[in-house]
Amino acid sequence: VHGARVRMGERLAQESPADADLVLPIPDSGTPAAIGFSRALNIPFSEGLIKNRYVGRTFIQPDQGLREQGVRLKFNPLAEVAGKRLVVVDDSIVRGNTTRQIVQMLFDAGATEVHVRISSPPVISQCYYGIDFADSDELIAANKTVEEVREHIGATSLAYISLEGLQASTSRPESEFCRACLTRDYPTAIPREAAKLQFEPV
Repeated sequence: VHGARVRMGERLAQESPADADLVLPIPDSGTPAAIGFSRALNIPFSEGLIKNRYVGRTFIQPDQGLREQGVRLKFNPLAEVAGKRLVVVDDSIVRGNTTRQIVQMLFDAGATEVHVRISSPPVISQCYYGIDFADSDELIAANKTVEEVREHIGATSLAYISLEGLQASTSRPESEFCRACLTRDYPTAIPREAAKLQFEPV
């Protein structure tokens, strides 16, 4: 899995390069792809965001206030980002609010440019098979263009890996993967009573 994620970063760099001084991951999910992106373009890799490992995953928090508080507690930019053009790499954007806060943190820390690169295609549909993230109407890429998402997160530029690039990076056949959250093409019918959503009010 790690090797595939590194290759995704390399492919992303080929598809959507950026002129920058440092490549930063959003740890830990973005680290392998950031390594690949850095290697492909020969841009120095930096752990420019330090992660507080006592704070859990923020995007699955039920309340936006809790998510924002979690991001502030979870990430701290290092002084080395000041005056630098940055590429920030993550594995996905779900609602966009975490990414927006991190972009703003980096600008506040003195970054001159923040280019966001995502090692998955836009997440445009919800997962019924166990990953607890937002309903489709809360998924930012389901309702906005890439440029509108860029404006929302405040980045200098934004690019996602292509679906073809993602698949090629795995070195496995398409039939072995569920890509429903990226394509809206579900491998099974999803009756309401079988969906995980039925448990939400409990």
